[in-house]
Amino acid sequence: MPSERLSVVVTRRLPEVVETRMTELFDVTLRSDDQPMTRDTLIDAIKTADVLVPTLNDTIDAALLAQAGDRLKLIANYGAGVDHIDVHTARQRGIHVSNTPGVSADDTADMAMALILAVSRKIPQGQAVMQGGDWQGWSPTAFLGHRIGGKRLGILGMGQVGRAVARRAAAFGMQVHYNNRKRLRPETEEQLEATWWDSLDQMVSRVDVLSINAPHTPSTFHLMNARRLKLMKPQAIIVNTSRGEVIDENALTRMLRAGEIAGAGLDVFERGHDVNPRLQQLPNVVLLPHMASATIEGRAEMGEKVIINIKTFADGHRPPDLVVPAML
Repeated sequence: MPSERLSVVVTRRLPEVVETRMTELFDVTLRSDDQPMTRDTLIDAIKTADVLVPTLNDTIDAALLAQAGDRLKLIANYGAGVDHIDVHTARQRGIHVSNTPGVSADDTADMAMALILAVSRKIPQGQAVMQGGDWQGWSPTAFLGHRIGGKRLGILGMGQVGRAVARRAAAFGMQVHYNNRKRLRPETEEQLEATWWDSLDQMVSRVDVLSINAPHTPSTFHLMNARRLKLMKPQAIIVNTSRGEVIDENALTRMLRAGEIAGAGLDVFERGHDVNPRLQQLPNVVLLPHMASATIEGRAEMGEKVIINIKTFADGHRPPDLVVPAML
């Protein structure tokens, strides 16, 4: 790489501490507002930058990469998920892709448990009554939910987030079950007190709560399709803090409306921020604006990883969080 400072373009506003450090190290172009870049602006950026720092809102597809200039050699993603980046095309064009794995596992697991509790114990309904000034006092039959202790939790995807959810669920007295592409080591299963299911269908049909913690890949798209959703108990709930595309959102909405699934807690949606309006109207659903990883500490750590990936690359070495096709 040349001795002069790298030209780095950031597509969204980042925490101030991250932007300050980037400015110290690189010739960085920051955003003055927090709106996603337009397609044309993104094209202009990749034509002149050495490094692009996108977020999950930026679609870095083959058509966009075809517009990249000769200088672009690294896409240092601010986030762990890279399903919005055509990694294969980038590598074919000699462009490395890095991400920020492992930073938000605990934050996301905390939110998964929060959603499980919110749906099971009708927390939003209680809050709405209090904020509306409609509370008439305690009643033996008001806001009756379900305790989660003793319930079976099924975890779909037992990576770092899934294991963090398992540890929290065990502390609440839940029985932990899981389905994963690869079975965990026996000692890890024993530590987590987790039961392995080779068949996702069989696990789904037996759990009381299903937590989705799988990434979005071609093999996980609509993994929870209409057929598989129908296997769930009518009194079961489903929670998703990973990627919305893993669930067939239209099928889920129909089943929630029909009472075929008791409830859902969703932090992510199949079409990004374009949420199904029928889903928004359901009383048995808790919806959050993709905020599972939104902690000050986590966002700063993500920025640190981005900076380390860029600095390591600038020094002529392999970025520590390089994304390779085998990971996808």
